[in-house]
Amino acid sequence: MIGCVATALTLTSCADSGEQLDESKALPTTVAPDAEISVATAKTKVALTANGEIGKIPFRVKNWAAITGGPDVIQGFKGGSVDLATNAGMPSIQAHTQGVKTKIVAVQVRSLPTQKLATAPGTDISTLQDLRGKRIAFSAGQAQGLVVLQSLKDAGLSVDDVTLVELNSPQFLTALQGKQVDVAPLGEPVLTKYLKEFGPEGARSIHTDALDALSVLWAPVSALADDKKLSAITEFAKLWAKGEVWQWENPDKWIDAYYVKDQGVTADDGRRIIDSLGQPYFPTDWTDAIKWEQDTVDLVTDAGLFGGKSFDASELFDRRFEKVIAGAIPDKYKTAPVVR
Repeated sequence: MIGCVATALTLTSCADSGEQLDESKALPTTVAPDAEISVATAKTKVALTANGEIGKIPFRVKNWAAITGGPDVIQGFKGGSVDLATNAGMPSIQAHTQGVKTKIVAVQVRSLPTQKLATAPGTDISTLQDLRGKRIAFSAGQAQGLVVLQSLKDAGLSVDDVTLVELNSPQFLTALQGKQVDVAPLGEPVLTKYLKEFGPEGARSIHTDALDALSVLWAPVSALADDKKLSAITEFAKLWAKGEVWQWENPDKWIDAYYVKDQGVTADDGRRIIDSLGQPYFPTDWTDAIKWEQDTVDLVTDAGLFGGKSFDASELFDRRFEKVIAGAIPDKYKTAPVVR
């Protein structure tokens, strides 16, 4: 049963830009002199600042958009204020159902869960089976929505066994604190900060094996159809991957730059968070990633979301970019399978 505390999703279709993308056309090998793009990748900006690469970007970043959630990014794509963003795999599925033409241009694979199910203060939830009958914060177009659906499936429950409260993920924390929901999926460092404040009042986290395996760079077709923007996007994909690798190889510097100075958690908490994430991987063959995305499409379809209509997930990927990152990172970051 789906309730609504705040509506964060619009599931009706909308008009697209009408741009046509020629995916047989080779990617540019140089950056256009006056290329510029707007990007929604706040974490990448911190990484490129910390590793000294931000001043070497060979194009103009017109705007580092301060948005992260999939629904907000989709609105940015539609309004022309965002040309490239990093999200999980779910938002591109939602965009497709809304008629917004986008393509995934880079893929990072995770092998460890990055979300846990946080409980509201005073609840008696300790296992996934305890979710029956509970109010769960839910954003269908975001990674957190996938985590909820997979957790319910793992517990032998369906969406009819719980009340899904539609919220955008930035609202999850407030809803937990105000006991508007019983459970919400939270990632780091938000989870750590929440449990430190509300753990003494009975809030806890429940482990789930639900894995949101993909972190992607994606762009609206309108940006990819623009040769100048395409040249910048192609180069940014390499910078993004190099930034992720730098974070893994320089944990102390990353903890200080991101977790302590940007996110406001302690260095010890930053270390624990990094240790829980696992090494990043960037496959140069997207076959498994596309299968993962197809499994996700089928999961949300079976749950009756997005109109209950499945589609071919390969439509979401621009495979011209499949090997773009390969020359930018060491080989050991290219070889991890996607495992459900």
